[in-house]
Amino acid sequence: MIAIDDEEGFLGLLKLALEHCGYTVHTASDPGDAIRLYEERWRDTALVFLDFLLPGTSGDAVFEELQRLNPDVRVVLLTGCEESVAHKMFQRGLRGYLQKPFSLGDLAQKAREAIHSP
Repeated sequence: MIAIDDEEGFLGLLKLALEHCGYTVHTASDPGDAIRLYEERWRDTALVFLDFLLPGTSGDAVFEELQRLNPDVRVVLLTGCEESVAHKMFQRGLRGYLQKPFSLGDLAQKAREAIHSP
């Protein structure tokens, strides 16, 4: 699993929460680093949690790059914005959406749903 968010504190908490749920998690706070990380690890990455607002780019642009590397990438968007912001990403294969703040239970449920959905 890969978690991408530019807020280091939040990213650390996200990693801890997902590891608590039994997942191995790699993190990136920079969009370029995130794309390189996915390029190296895409074969063993079941899911990517992706922040919508990233420095110098958007989650949508990173999502496009991840899909270029692997059209079947499973991504859950993390954002403080309304779900309507992600509408076009859902049309292109986004697997889920979590609005910040969210609970550990919501995070775990969204991870299971995204990983096991057809």
